[in-house]
Amino acid sequence: MDFFNKIIQGDCEKVLREIPDNSFDLIFTSPPYADQRSNTYGGIKPDAYVDWFLPKTKQFLRVLKPTGTFILNIKERVVNGERHIYVIDLILRMREQGWLWTEEFIWHKKNSYPGKWPNRFRDSWERLLQFNKNRQFNMYQEEVMVPIGEWAKTRLNNLSETDKIRDTSKAESGFGKKVANWIGRDKVYPTNVIHMATECSNRNHSAVFPEDLPSWFIKLFTKQNELVLDPFIGSGTTAVAAKKLKRNFLGIDINNDYCQLTQERLFQIQPRLFEEHTIYDTGSDDESFRH
Repeated sequence: MDFFNKIIQGDCEKVLREIPDNSFDLIFTSPPYADQRSNTYGGIKPDAYVDWFLPKTKQFLRVLKPTGTFILNIKERVVNGERHIYVIDLILRMREQGWLWTEEFIWHKKNSYPGKWPNRFRDSWERLLQFNKNRQFNMYQEEVMVPIGEWAKTRLNNLSETDKIRDTSKAESGFGKKVANWIGRDKVYPTNVIHMATECSNRNHSAVFPEDLPSWFIKLFTKQNELVLDPFIGSGTTAVAAKKLKRNFLGIDINNDYCQLTQERLFQIQPRLFEEHTIYDTGSDDESFRH
């Protein structure tokens, strides 16, 4: 089956059974959060979420390349006045599956509007959990470097003697820094906190993230012509970002309307490539894919 630059309608767990091992360089997705998108994905209850999601991550583990990365955008919800632990449980169970929980990024939503709740403040961030199959994976840090910032104008002009040598961490972690290394540089490596505004237009989808978000991770973990998977493609943002960055993609969603919406967005980018209908329907477990 040709799955490069395709949108497939169906349950990602079933669809991915037809995909060969070690196919994808990056998996980036935001699955339905617990108790949300009930009309589309069934509104999985928090207590059932881990068991619902693990068969899917088992397929993700199989189809991800040994050098690839899986980025999971997810956030706990509040149940009976406290944060539910289904995300923590999911991390632990995925580690049992064979995943390495390599890193955690925080997406700070810069345009979060004010509000008041009786026992908490408004959510203004979400998790992006990084999982890998191996400790050695592809990562292109120079692709996401950021301007050095105003601090350099004063800090680098007034170096102490410690700044001129490698200052080893006092916590004996093995890490250290040499501030003088940044003299004359315009860019530095970012932190693991990503500052981006949310998507303002909902594109007929209940949970749209900004195009810059998948773009950032696509640049960080893939090169041109490599293959990106979003198994909950929704409004198609990951596929659009991948195509604009000259990567290949596969998008999967169980909802036909979302598949059509993604198709329309891709057509706007590159009409000749997407002038044909490229949505597949998995049908039952016994059916093969059909155009």
